Amino acid sequence: MARCLLEIRIFAGLVVGILLGFQCASYSQEPSQSLKEADADYRSGVAALSSNDLETARGDFAKVVRLAPSAEQGHSALGAVLVRLGQINEGIRELEKALAIKANDSSAQLNLALALEQSGQPAKAIPWFIKFEATARIEKHPLSAEVLAAHARALAATHQFSAAAAKMKDAIAQSPRNPELHDELGSIYAQQKDWPNAQRAFDAALREDPNLAMAHLHLALSLQAEQQPGAVDEFTKAYQLGPQNPVIALEFGRFLAASGNDVQAIPVLRRAMELDPRNAEAPYQLGLALQRTNKVDEAIPLLQKAVAADTNDAEVLTNLGMALCQAQRAKEAVPLLQKAVSLTPGNPTAHQNLAASYIQLNQLDDAVSQLREALKLSPDSPQLHYNLGLAFKMQDDASAAIPEFEAAEKLDPTEPEPAYALGLLYLQAGRYEDAARELNASLKLRPENGDGWATLGSVYNNLGKLPEAVSALQEAIRQMPDQPDPRLTLAAVLVKQNQTAEATAERKKAADLMRANMNRQRAEVACHSGTSLLKDGKLDDAIVEFRNALSYDQNYTDAHLGLADALQRQGKLVEAAQERQKAQSSAKQP
Repeated sequence: MARCLLEIRIFAGLVVGILLGFQCASYSQEPSQSLKEADADYRSGVAALSSNDLETARGDFAKVVRLAPSAEQGHSALGAVLVRLGQINEGIRELEKALAIKANDSSAQLNLALALEQSGQPAKAIPWFIKFEATARIEKHPLSAEVLAAHARALAATHQFSAAAAKMKDAIAQSPRNPELHDELGSIYAQQKDWPNAQRAFDAALREDPNLAMAHLHLALSLQAEQQPGAVDEFTKAYQLGPQNPVIALEFGRFLAASGNDVQAIPVLRRAMELDPRNAEAPYQLGLALQRTNKVDEAIPLLQKAVAADTNDAEVLTNLGMALCQAQRAKEAVPLLQKAVSLTPGNPTAHQNLAASYIQLNQLDDAVSQLREALKLSPDSPQLHYNLGLAFKMQDDASAAIPEFEAAEKLDPTEPEPAYALGLLYLQAGRYEDAARELNASLKLRPENGDGWATLGSVYNNLGKLPEAVSALQEAIRQMPDQPDPRLTLAAVLVKQNQTAEATAERKKAADLMRANMNRQRAEVACHSGTSLLKDGKLDDAIVEFRNALSYDQNYTDAHLGLADALQRQGKLVEAAQERQKAQSSAKQP
């Protein structure tokens, strides 16, 4: 779960109270000019720091370090200022120098602990927090809520969750009305998947500040994890309250996508990308959402960006590979999917995806090889047996395909595809009884399959089961009224039943449909030609082609629209408007 991290705090008071002891008792003579200059620079740095003039303070303390390198106060003060300026690593080095000179410098201990925690080195920070707290107890200095919270974050980052929660509770005791601390306590519980305590802490944060966007986000994530109601409301509130927060946008978009709302997720994920262009996760999630909504051309560059960010992430490689396959770019997909297989050789899905790309390239032997590897890993997968059967079928190897389809059907009798494939193969082999059995089994599971009913009608015709053939073919015609083939088969069956007039009527309907389909194809070819000519600016030629298309099919909507565009470019606005009206009318035609 994303955490709301408190900003690191280096308190000026920890530095201002330190004075260089240049005139200490160890000196028997007057301090040197260098020490006098160092003392003056130190005082100047303290004054600049009290005015929050960090750059001047940095310059002054740098002079102190140069003039008096053995004085720990100079290193301590310079380190603290560098950390506040965001130069964390440089600040850490100076603080370590100060502590090497004087190990019980409490300000250096604290500043080093905070700097290490902020820079992602929690394990190194924890011993310094412990030393600082021990020094504070000896000196009877109370610990601030900010220091306790930073210590708690370091403990949580090293998976010491119980200690982290206890420390954060101490911070809350110091500052009970601080909503961010309650929110951070909830995040610690959430990392342990202690959702009830996490929700109580997030609720406490929201009681203190109902407009704390991150607390709404964290509560939403915990509700989502427990599959409890209310998550969508909390995500929405977080997004409304924190529209400029890239973490909130990313998590909200991810939630919408996981809920099956890719269309709603896409603009939110685009927003997340805009808010944080350097984050590789937002473009990846956006790419997946676009891929799932068949916007593959938009998805591919985003998935490529995700691969560039981590070239060894098998999941990312696979998703890019499958997107390329969707875009008919299987040749580019194969190396990516091969790498995914090499990274996860024990993952049957990786082999299956690579097989899919090989099938698209018609490398069927390679596809079979990958599917066999997948079945070694998952021998009881009905989908793998079905896919291998398809690969064999594409090789016209029915003897190898049939056992695979039979295995798929046995492993999952609720899927209609294996039975349908078996029905077709049995029909090709002349095993009509077997074909009828399998086709019936498939159509019971998926009755909306016009081709299946037409095939079953043909099988029944071959078996001499004419009433059954008529029934199946009539269902095929109902589902596919524009297809002539089922009508031709039905006419043949009717002839066998001595229903000559009915057979003649079916043949006539079939002939009309074939003529209409042929005209439709001619219209499509002419329309494509017109569109190409229009792009080249050849308006007269384009108009001829669009009119040719309409002569074949007067209800061809695209031809009306193309003609309207061409006429408008010629300035014939009234004629163009008429064609657009015809396009609207033809689009309403059944």
